[in-house]
Amino acid sequence: MGIVNVTPDSFSDGGKWAAAEDAIAHGRELVAQGATILDIGGESTRPGATMLTPEEEWARIAPVIEALAGEVTISVDTYHAATARNAIEAGANIINDVTGGQADPTMFSTVAALGVPYILQHGRGNGQSMNSLAVYDGDLVTIVKSELSQQLQLAKAAGIADSNIILDPGLGFAKVGEQDWEVLARWKEIEELGYPVLIGQSRKRFLAATMPTEHTAVERDTATAAVSGIMWEQGAWGVRVHNVAATVSAVAVHQQLRKWER
Repeated sequence: MGIVNVTPDSFSDGGKWAAAEDAIAHGRELVAQGATILDIGGESTRPGATMLTPEEEWARIAPVIEALAGEVTISVDTYHAATARNAIEAGANIINDVTGGQADPTMFSTVAALGVPYILQHGRGNGQSMNSLAVYDGDLVTIVKSELSQQLQLAKAAGIADSNIILDPGLGFAKVGEQDWEVLARWKEIEELGYPVLIGQSRKRFLAATMPTEHTAVERDTATAAVSGIMWEQGAWGVRVHNVAATVSAVAVHQQLRKWER
């Protein structure tokens, strides 16, 4: 899943693809590199990011989705039901909600009515509060799994089909540092809920543990690709990344090695 941030303030490439024509060209470049899904978003969800109205968000991403619809599977990165509906009607295929239905009380019913795949991510709070909520009274992964399960039951009760649900443990969302590593290492426990799992590790702050003290977010692409290869080997449904080419290469390494397994 290649990331297309149509935003001025994303943490690693904010502003680079803010113009619709640049975002469209970037999306096509990611597809050429091997992306099978493009995740298109108009609002940064990094800690401290500015929240948008659905109207502001849709104005940013509408021309990008409309231009790329039909060329590749499109996921719309939004927690607004109105944006989700507009995007699907414009040709998007998947709804990727980083709040897991907590931000908009009409999201689950909207997804159910649309009948499309829905990525339900674990998180707490919003961009302003998520880091302060990264406190877990008990086993971290057990709690994350339980909170995901609660939202999952609400989603199903609203009519979202089991076959349309994908889970995301929410790396970097109300998790910091070693918490992210623990969730990543134990992601198979999330899969035990019975649904495919998307991993969104790309360029996130916890990967800094693998880097020299001074580095940019883009320089985390090597660590991102390494995680992608491991996640492919372990059977994750997908990985959400900025640098598709690096991830494709990492996966290819694992594929080549698997040919020689005895």
